[in-house]
Amino acid sequence: MTELAPRTPSRLTGVAALALLTFDGALLGAFGLAFTPMYAGGFPVPMGVVFTVLILPWLVLRAGEIDPRPAAAAAPLIAWFLVVAVLAVAGPGGDVMLPVTWQSGLLFLGGVGAGLWALRQVVDQ
Repeated sequence: MTELAPRTPSRLTGVAALALLTFDGALLGAFGLAFTPMYAGGFPVPMGVVFTVLILPWLVLRAGEIDPRPAAAAAPLIAWFLVVAVLAVAGPGGDVMLPVTWQSGLLFLGGVGAGLWALRQVVDQ
């Protein structure tokens, strides 16, 4: 019986996967903004922060597996940051989606911190 050699992904597959991870980073930024100002009863529950801190490092680490260069691995983090920055200042219809609250600061610091932590893991490998 012959053994099949492991398949290596083609360059086009890698580029498509990196583009999808970058798009996911942008979507995560939008969802993070939408779910950050949530309340359960009278208590603030910033679920957008939880989603961002859990998912963004995974996106950056997977991007680093596809292309270990820092700029390519940081693509999901950059997309997340741009979406959060743009929608925080000028949301749809002129609304501000990120009011100045502690939840907003936690979203920004948590996302940037988690993304940079994952990028550091990629660079150190």
